[in-house]
Order: sequence, then C-alpha cells, then structure tokens
Amino acid sequence: MKRLLTLCLCVMMLACDDAENSIYRDHPCYFIFDTTLHPMPCHLTEAMGNTGHFLIVCSRMVGGVRHIVTTRNYDQQQEDVTLTTQKENNTRCLLGAGNSIIIGRSSYTGLLMAYEGQCPNCLDDYGGSSYPLTWSQNGQQLNCAHCRRSYDVNNGVVAQGEGGRQLYTYNAAFDGSIIRAWN
Repeated sequence: MKRLLTLCLCVMMLACDDAENSIYRDHPCYFIFDTTLHPMPCHLTEAMGNTGHFLIVCSRMVGGVRHIVTTRNYDQQQEDVTLTTQKENNTRCLLGAGNSIIIGRSSYTGLLMAYEGQCPNCLDDYGGSSYPLTWSQNGQQLNCAHCRRSYDVNNGVVAQGEGGRQLYTYNAAFDGSIIRAWN
C-alpha cells in the first residue's frame, strides 16, 4: 500500500511538472480582461460561455488609452474595445511575440485555451515575430502564410502542411468575471 501511494504521488508530481513545462515562456504574456466592465455583446465576454469560440486578441494604444482588438474565428468580425477605467489602463498588457494571442474554449474539451499568436515553427526556425496566424477553414484552423502550416484551434496540433511543433500555449483562466492569460 505504501509503495502504491508513493508511486501515485510521483506520477502526480511529474504530471504537474509536465503541465508547467508546456507553457511557452520565450515571450512574455500577461493579459487581464474584466468582463463585468464589458458585458455582452463584447466578443471576449461572449466567447467565455461558448465552446468553439476563439478570438485573436491584439492590444494597441491610442492617445494614451489601451484598446483591445479582437477577431472572431467563426465570422472574422473585428471588435475594438476601449479600456476606459484607470485600473484597466494601468494594468500591463503583454501579448507574446507579435502582440497577439488566441483565446477561447475548445470544442473538444470545453477548456479555456490561450495560444501564442505567432506560428511556433517559424518563430523557432527563423526568429523574429513576423509570422502571425490567421483564421482559415471557417475558423476551425489557424494558418501561417509563411510556412503554409495550419493548426487545429481546439487542440493546437498541426492540421495541414508539414508536421512540426504544435501551437505554443499560455496559462488561461476565467473565474466568471476576469479572463486571464499568462506565462
């Protein structure tokens, strides 16, 4: 019995270590979005309750005010959300290698997923940050125009093109009010 308990503890520790090691850390990601300040029909707020809904999320500053720009997967509709509170504007916002992440709920598992917005294979093979992913296959895949790979948005694996690395992932959480992605 003691051996079985010890074995179970070791397996659990290794599983936690593998999950922690799978988080992409080469480029900083720190994203916080308060859905109570931006109720539906805000795209980010809406996506939290719908499996299969994903968004490409970018950030930009306009006149000292942060804007979150999203592009939905299923219709490619864009939305520009102005962050109007002092707290929102004073919170840092880092969105990976090319100032974009992909966030949404997997149709396969229902889990909230956050991915790096750049092609992982091109990032590693060529460096820089000029390999943005765009929606294809009715929003079920993310495509890299440079290497021509496509990735399944629901699990991050290469769906078309030469094999290779799957999408880089970030931690993601939604507590009913706050969406977070980080590494």
